[in-house]
Amino acid sequence: MKLPICLSAFLVLTLTGCQKQQADVSSEPDPTTKAQFEQSDNRLSAYLDQLDSSILSIKERTRILCEDYPKEYKTYYMPALLKLAPKEYTEPGLLKDLDNALNFYKIKANIQC
Repeated sequence: MKLPICLSAFLVLTLTGCQKQQADVSSEPDPTTKAQFEQSDNRLSAYLDQLDSSILSIKERTRILCEDYPKEYKTYYMPALLKLAPKEYTEPGLLKDLDNALNFYKIKANIQC
């Protein structure tokens, strides 16, 4: 009598543990997406460092603000972030953040795209 109860309890605990482990594995971020996000984040940080530099020419600032930064942000950073954290971020919210950052630097350097 005790043996079937113990076996049943063991089987239930084993199945529950396997199901929990499978759920944990599926909730981990995709390594490719995570790598894309980190690489893009590093590029965007480098652009911001350049924009904060006092030796950057107006031509280079304009290229970064009007071409490079928005392209990197929209093509790589934003899609990866939306895949990694879809509950925390939305496309309209991220686009607004982009506009705010670009407007700050455009006003600071008196640049119009």
